Amino acid sequence: MGILILSYWVSESTRMKLSHFSFEKAAFYLTCGSVVSILFSIAISNILLALAFAALLMSSQRMRFPPFWIPLAVFFAGTVMAVALSPDPHGGTPAIRKFFCFLIVLVVYSTVRTVERARALLLAATGVMALSGLWSLVQFFNKVTQARDLGRPFYTYYMQERISGFMSHWMTLGGQEMILILMACSLLFFSSAERRSKLWIAGAIVAIAVSIAAGYTRSIWVATLCGFVYLIWFWKRWVLALIPIPVIALLLANPFSVRDRMVSVFQPHGDTDSNWFRVDVRRAGIAMIEAHPWFGLGPEQVKKQLKDWIPADVPRPLPTGWYGHTHNLYVQYGAERGIPTLLAFLWMLGTIAYHFIRALRSAGPGDSEARAILHGAIAMMIGILLVGYYEVNLGDSEVLILFLAVVSCGYVAIGQMRETRVEEPRRLQSGAA
Repeated sequence: MGILILSYWVSESTRMKLSHFSFEKAAFYLTCGSVVSILFSIAISNILLALAFAALLMSSQRMRFPPFWIPLAVFFAGTVMAVALSPDPHGGTPAIRKFFCFLIVLVVYSTVRTVERARALLLAATGVMALSGLWSLVQFFNKVTQARDLGRPFYTYYMQERISGFMSHWMTLGGQEMILILMACSLLFFSSAERRSKLWIAGAIVAIAVSIAAGYTRSIWVATLCGFVYLIWFWKRWVLALIPIPVIALLLANPFSVRDRMVSVFQPHGDTDSNWFRVDVRRAGIAMIEAHPWFGLGPEQVKKQLKDWIPADVPRPLPTGWYGHTHNLYVQYGAERGIPTLLAFLWMLGTIAYHFIRALRSAGPGDSEARAILHGAIAMMIGILLVGYYEVNLGDSEVLILFLAVVSCGYVAIGQMRETRVEEPRRLQSGAA
């Protein structure tokens, strides 16, 4: 009897605790944790993402997905078919597993339901990104010391292994930094936040900007600049005239051979920073698409076969570089999955951009916070699309999840703007009554 009473008390106690537990709040905080932790650990981010989805399922919160699910579904279907028709279907399963990353869209859009929450999430991520940027600067000066101690020119020594912050590779760090610095700049320019908050954002921008400069990643430099120009154009256009000043100052001062890296876009330093290998792998990818236009070679097959497809007119030995993919997001997807799946991917990106631009055109005077998020999301997309020409950036889960989280915040801003449009007439009617 005592055991029965005890078991009943335990079950009743557990039930009472669960009744006071908010799965909605748990899902929100786990979602925020997943987005922020992607800046330092993909494993932690994935665990929190799975827990956020589970909490969302157990909550009474209505699940919702932004209105780009049709092209996304076509992209998923094309990827599955490419894997199934691949010479090694089992080897292509990483592309299927990456579908898991898109859960971040569902959980962010379902739990981060207000612009205030979206802004808080983006600022938290920006803060962690600033810390990663500061740590990367410690790495940078360690490399300066190492090059000096070895008696080697800094430029050639640094090109072999650059700063990575909390990430494992400089391209991953640069991609994440570009996304968040553009979003932070948009919040700084367009948000109506208080002065103290904007000072904090400005400090984070400076830390991330210096880290981007020290990363020596040319595609990130160009893409960040283009996204920044977009933001300035809609903020204060006269500031555009000031942009050449810091560029000229860097060229003249040339700290840590930064001028050499800028000039290498047009005049590479031999094999140290040659652009030719990117041209060669891009040509190989185009040859793959021409030979397999419908479903490609299959995910992971480009990595295995890339060197076999490099045109015969390319001199051997091949230039120094990493021959694991085509270093072009669009050519890579076309070579892996075929032209129809590539078009579905571009359809998805175009749909997102169209929704954001249309929402901005309808924004009213009271939509400053939503406008800030949408401008930042568009600037970020400009950067992502430009970097995609030089790297398979969205093939990197750390960059993909952050990209999708920012896109989802953009749709949160659109949703709140629509709700405001609906509620405003109701308030006026009730006031008149």
